[in-house]
Amino acid sequence: MATWLCLHGFTGTPACFRALSAAGTLLTPVLSGHGVPADDWQTSFEAEVARLGRWLAERSPDPVHLLGYSLGARLGLGLLRAAPERFLSALLVGPNPGLRSAGERAQRRESDEQHRQLLLTRGLAAFTDYWERLPLFATQVALDAEVLAEQRRARLTHTAAGLAQALDALGLGNMPDYWPELAKLDLPVSIVVGERDTKFRRLGETMLELLPRARLEIAPGAGHNVVLERPAWLTELMLRAQRAGGAEGA
Repeated sequence: MATWLCLHGFTGTPACFRALSAAGTLLTPVLSGHGVPADDWQTSFEAEVARLGRWLAERSPDPVHLLGYSLGARLGLGLLRAAPERFLSALLVGPNPGLRSAGERAQRRESDEQHRQLLLTRGLAAFTDYWERLPLFATQVALDAEVLAEQRRARLTHTAAGLAQALDALGLGNMPDYWPELAKLDLPVSIVVGERDTKFRRLGETMLELLPRARLEIAPGAGHNVVLERPAWLTELMLRAQRAGGAEGA
């Protein structure tokens, strides 16, 4: 049975991957600021990439498959860049390889700072209300009410201070620009985007031109969070990815 390193998104938890368990053994670390002790919070994006690399090495001496969603996909790119030999294949859901200009990064840091202040001044529940109303997640209104309620319960297990720290250390404005690194990633990579996630579909199409061994996979009818919106479809994609990897990935 295949082993997958699964990295959740911002405000997410490892529990978001439970519906994918048929795909194999899932290794699901908690990201910095999302439930790990404050002493383990990382102060930079690359420090979190290094921590996740150590976490994986302690649990699997052999190469694994990678699944990352949104923030998890961005951290996954960092891991692929740092230690490509540790991975058999990668499924990156809603990835962004980084911002290319100092102006874009400064603008994003300003936006993230506004989110941090919302967390720190109004609290976790008010921030969660705001976050769930973002247009990025509008397609989730079609999901079962209990699925959405479970997602909200998971979000509310965090702390305002933890998520604020995650925005500071792991935000897109403080992430390295990995665009120049894509051509060096010589392993099978599936870029997974929702059919209705226009922005990330465009990003995925651009990434496809740069990655040596990539496919663009479109989740029918889905928005940004394909893990939540199309778990059965994503499970099948994971199974196909590990079958394509041959005996080593089986």
